[in-house]
Amino acid sequence: MPKWLRTYLSGLLMGAADVVPGVSGGTIAFIVGIYDRLINALSGVNKTSIMMLFKGDFKGLWHHFDGYFLLALLLGVATSIFGIASAITALLAAYPVWLWSFFFGLILASAYVLLHQVPSFSKRHVAIMMLGVIVGASLSLLVPTQVPATSLMIFFSGMIAICAMILPGISGSFILLMLGMYGFVMTAIKELDILVISIFALGALLGLLSFSKVLNWLLKKAKSITLTLLTGIMLGALVKVWPWKQVTAYIDVGSKRLPSEEQLLLPWQMAGFNIVDTLLIPVFLMLLGVLMVYGVHYISLQKTNTHTKPS
Repeated sequence: MPKWLRTYLSGLLMGAADVVPGVSGGTIAFIVGIYDRLINALSGVNKTSIMMLFKGDFKGLWHHFDGYFLLALLLGVATSIFGIASAITALLAAYPVWLWSFFFGLILASAYVLLHQVPSFSKRHVAIMMLGVIVGASLSLLVPTQVPATSLMIFFSGMIAICAMILPGISGSFILLMLGMYGFVMTAIKELDILVISIFALGALLGLLSFSKVLNWLLKKAKSITLTLLTGIMLGALVKVWPWKQVTAYIDVGSKRLPSEEQLLLPWQMAGFNIVDTLLIPVFLMLLGVLMVYGVHYISLQKTNTHTKPS
């Protein structure tokens, strides 16, 4: 498979994940083995790139930002968000337990893979991971608020959401939901509201360029601690994607009625429990998510070993 097509498909998966509150595009980037490259490319704003810009060295600037990689990835993300968003939201409405089960397995396996990137594990790492679990679970249990959709709020939402999207375990869509902007932004995307999309995209661009530098620095200077914290956040976020739950309260966000409080249940506690639809199929999809993560991770490891093997 050509490299650009593999990158484009990775973008498709990231975009599909970012549409679902509770699932992170950063998690997908890590699974498919492009996370480090993505963060390095996004954190390219520095003295060198600014000098290239002023000198008009656009070819050098393109290579400095890994332009072909970012272009293919962003095209995949955009295609997914504009083309698959409706399908994902429809599936979530029609088969919520099945879809959440798949994502639960995907995130659980991703956390395990992420944790295995930490070379040594000490009591300090355990404490950091527990802190991450608390942060992830707390974010998952937040009740959505309703704020006015002003231009400043749209811009701010773009900044915050994009930072969450590139972090494994934190969902940008879920942050938008907490801010009360999820329905508004999704409607703007579906209706191609250019003004709202442009303001949101500008905020996202600023957040992306600034936060990616911080994240890149953390991964270089304190990689094991950062990965441990992110693992904890991913494990805590599993509260949000637990498949078997019952909505106990709703909130009106724009024209949409969204769940604000949910009660976690065991499969057999669900109304209209059916052993096939409510238990066996969800467990199968959960295992499928786990196997997909391990399969993709194994393939990426094989490619890495092939490239690094001495000739």
